[in-house]
Amino acid sequence: MDMPVFKHWRLESDEANIFTLLIDKSDSSANILSLDVINELEQVITSLKAHPCNGLFIYSAKENGFIAGADINSFTSLDTDNEITELIQKVQSIFNDLEKLSFPTVAVIKGFCLGGGLELALCCDYRIAIDDPKTRIGFPEILLGIHPGWGGSVRLMEKTGVLPAMKLILTGKTVDAAKALRLGIVDKCIPQHYAELAAWHLLANGKKPDKRNRNKFSRFTLYRKIIASILRKNVSSKVKQEHYPAPFSLINIWEKYGGDREQMLEEEGHSVARLLSTATAKNLIRVFQLQERLKAQGNKDKYPIDHVHVLGAGTMGGDIAAWCAFNGLTVTLQDREAKYISPAIKRAHQLFSRRLKKPHKVRAAMDRLIPDPRGQGIGHADLLIEAIIEDLEAKQALFQSIQHKLKPGAILASNTSSIPLDELAAGLDKPELLVGLHFFNPVAKMQLVEVVYHNNTNMALVQSSACFCRQINRLPLPVKSSPGFLINRILMPYLIEAVILLEEGEQPENIDQCAKDFGMPMGPLELSDAVGLDICLSVANILSHELDISVPKLLSEKVDAGSLGRKSGQGYYKYRMGKRISRKPGHTHISREDVTDRLILRMCSEAAKCWEEKIVSEKDFIDAGLIFGAGFAPFRGGPMHYLAIRGHTAIKNRLEELQSSYGERFKPGVEL
Repeated sequence: MDMPVFKHWRLESDEANIFTLLIDKSDSSANILSLDVINELEQVITSLKAHPCNGLFIYSAKENGFIAGADINSFTSLDTDNEITELIQKVQSIFNDLEKLSFPTVAVIKGFCLGGGLELALCCDYRIAIDDPKTRIGFPEILLGIHPGWGGSVRLMEKTGVLPAMKLILTGKTVDAAKALRLGIVDKCIPQHYAELAAWHLLANGKKPDKRNRNKFSRFTLYRKIIASILRKNVSSKVKQEHYPAPFSLINIWEKYGGDREQMLEEEGHSVARLLSTATAKNLIRVFQLQERLKAQGNKDKYPIDHVHVLGAGTMGGDIAAWCAFNGLTVTLQDREAKYISPAIKRAHQLFSRRLKKPHKVRAAMDRLIPDPRGQGIGHADLLIEAIIEDLEAKQALFQSIQHKLKPGAILASNTSSIPLDELAAGLDKPELLVGLHFFNPVAKMQLVEVVYHNNTNMALVQSSACFCRQINRLPLPVKSSPGFLINRILMPYLIEAVILLEEGEQPENIDQCAKDFGMPMGPLELSDAVGLDICLSVANILSHELDISVPKLLSEKVDAGSLGRKSGQGYYKYRMGKRISRKPGHTHISREDVTDRLILRMCSEAAKCWEEKIVSEKDFIDAGLIFGAGFAPFRGGPMHYLAIRGHTAIKNRLEELQSSYGERFKPGVEL
């Protein structure tokens, strides 16, 4: 039987009239649901209806995944809410037609099945997930300021029940194949080589299955009100509705329309159309695009690293080593004695157990992490990362002692957080071979790595270092060497201003709350306690010699007194068992507007100065760096974007007001 020819889909059939539909988006490394892909799917379904068919398999022809989601540019290119609504309704109609096909359908999922890809899979009668580490299933739309809009929330609730579905949607998290089976998202979780046999078995009788609906209680109004109240309370404890409206919108429409499937499908689409026009969605989509641009800085397959040697088994060094081993690399970890390496090995085991869960996988990761107090791995490593104390002379001495032990072509990197690379490279026979790989704490959570270069750095090493970052699933940001590089330089004035406010008599809780109300994940004082006041002081001292930054007396006094933050049990706050002892906020001496602007505009002003000095090659990279490296409120789009949206004239006038009231540190820069 002759099958129609499509650009992005391939339709085949056999003698039993079982059809196979493969998606293979043209000119793309991943399958995404762009407008032309969706339009062709409509034609495919029309063609299937016209042929005798006993069943349909849907596969991906690409190795890296099923479908990574919708092409968000298809929506952002539309001008009005009506156009967006019409497009959403069109896709819903196509997906409804897929769901209503008269013969059974099976989606075989391997690799990423996200967003619109999962919405499509949920329209099939069966879903088979390949039991593979690369298989990840979920709805990340909430991270873009929206929620599923093609019927995904309705269909997922029917498969899993309301609470599991809402938990997955409202967090944007993904699950592996095994958990997807436990939740009821997929019907089978099997190895790759059994997939075809299992799919055939599901289609053997040619009948559609009796669908089990775990969402039956949603028809009761009281049930929806109770569950919606619980969901709203949980979300409110994490984000504010004015900052992130999408989760609240989904809860509201389910509470109102969850008892009527067709109405819920319609309202789901209208909600997404409204959300796409909000500043939050526009900024979060921009952040997603920035993330993709950072990923493009390095190809993880281009310069593969097999063996990493880490010098220094402290918090940063040990956690860098653990993260590399977690991502499949062989790692040797060196320190002066085995007793200094032991805590890092213990932390690594905790990480592996928490993330990998299965004992054989934990054991394999532990086997890749090798304690090496004698430094025998130095000569075998493709990459050596120095992570000892933040002291120029100590680092220089270490580099000089090991430079001749490195194998030819190995990369020599420092995890320094603030010392200029040209100073570190002094004394090296080949200073051009030194790069900075500045990770952020906690290593297992913070996505950004600053790839730092100096005037004499071999730029080929910067490229290979960026590729290494992608190899361990981190976002590389090439940064020109200068005091504090990019993130710490911009962050430090923000942290210091918080201490100045504290010295002026403002309560720490009030200071931190103003930052959190702006959208920061934690306040500057709480952040300083988490980082360690000794580290903050070290970075502040380095920057004070090079930049117009003064170190607050209170910070030095705290460190001298041994109040180093969470790790010592006392910093700007008191801690018990690693948790902050809460207390009621005191009286506010300064207006909340002044507190917020003093904190945020000092940060933004320093960001503008970094752009003046071309610390990074693109202005947008400053926003990407601060969001992924320092947690700058994502829904605001980054410090440079915030300056532009608020208006440079308004910012300049506001800084002049602050300058008049609080000092010359608020003097507007040239960029403003």
